[in-house]
Amino acid sequence: MTTPKTFHVKSFGCQMNVYDGERMAELMAARGLTATADTDAADLVVLNTCHIREKATEKVYSEIGRLKREDGSRPMIAVAGCVAQAEGQEIARRARVDVVVGPQAYHNLPELVARAAEGKLALDTDMPAASKFAALPSRRKVGPSAFLTVQEGCDKFCTYCVVPYTRGAEVSRPFDAIVDEAKALVDAGAREITLLGQNVNAWDDEQGRGLHGLIVALDRIGGLERIRYTTSHPNDMREGLIRAHAEVGKLMPFLHLPVQSGSDRILKAMNRSHSRDSYLRILERVRAARPDIALSGDFIVGFPGETEAEFADTLSLVEQVGYAQCFSFKYSPRPGTPAAEMTEDFVAAQVMDERLQRLQAALNTSQLAFNQASLGRTCDVLIERPGKLPGQRVGKSPWLQSVHLETEAPIGAMVRVEIVQAGPNSLGGVASEPVPA
Repeated sequence: MTTPKTFHVKSFGCQMNVYDGERMAELMAARGLTATADTDAADLVVLNTCHIREKATEKVYSEIGRLKREDGSRPMIAVAGCVAQAEGQEIARRARVDVVVGPQAYHNLPELVARAAEGKLALDTDMPAASKFAALPSRRKVGPSAFLTVQEGCDKFCTYCVVPYTRGAEVSRPFDAIVDEAKALVDAGAREITLLGQNVNAWDDEQGRGLHGLIVALDRIGGLERIRYTTSHPNDMREGLIRAHAEVGKLMPFLHLPVQSGSDRILKAMNRSHSRDSYLRILERVRAARPDIALSGDFIVGFPGETEAEFADTLSLVEQVGYAQCFSFKYSPRPGTPAAEMTEDFVAAQVMDERLQRLQAALNTSQLAFNQASLGRTCDVLIERPGKLPGQRVGKSPWLQSVHLETEAPIGAMVRVEIVQAGPNSLGGVASEPVPA
């Protein structure tokens, strides 16, 4: 196989995978390869996989099969990410791929590609402690909103989750390295930075600054207008971070704090370290610090043994909290996790389907109510991309709502907008004036 000259990275799943995909693209570009949006034109296709969603592994094999071209040829194929970490050599055995690289080793991608070009299988699923970041190239031009990984891995071992096995133990990146990358992102065009981690609020350093101390430091960066963070764990929602929502003006009024279930028995079976009541008390403290905060979360329906009454507890929690947006999923077993062994308690597929439909209906009602409460409000919107209509732009409100408006403001501008329309998934606004830089 010849050395590739063009490449395409396709990322699945969470924001951290988006970040990893961007960094892999930067790695390949730094080695002289040219990015292309067309997989048929790519000499190298990198499938940056996620192991969270249902049937994730089988979807990877389907993607590999689709890369075969009409003339029988195929590009060089690299499988990266969490499925690569979990499956390893099995992927190479089952499918015709050239590179298999885990999420902690993708900084070695150029060397692995060179090895594959020599006709050798290139596999790397080692888990060095965050050393990959030092090997990544400097950030180049980015959009107005950028991701920045500050923490990886998980020590919580929820019984349904494969992340501790695919991403490893919790590791916090060094404080100075994060601040330096944030400055580089701002220099490259970012006005908003979202800090990422499997448990981002577990970030800490030897000085005990915690995520709130890191946010305070980022608040001092000139040109950075907005700070966000995701995903958080209730166990790590410390008082300093809650206080930061009241004290740091650049920290946006949005909190993604997964709860997974409204039933204490199910939460215990999931090995979640919080109860329904302790979760609600955290939200009370957050709302006391920032009354206008938008709340988001994750829910799993049909966890092994979940009864109708326990599912009703989840519905009542949704009504009690009033979420601005949420993600919801049917339980699906992940090999190697304790919940996957609870086969006698599996909930029937049709029951899970029906419960998910009811949960999503409740969440959609909650999201629409939150959006409708924005009518008449004036807020700053960060313009992120062109809209589908002529002269239209799409941006984000402080509460992470998509806002459609007509304006001549360029991408990356901050515009003051009056909200005049509210739908289930987005808002419509009228621009009044650019926000002074």
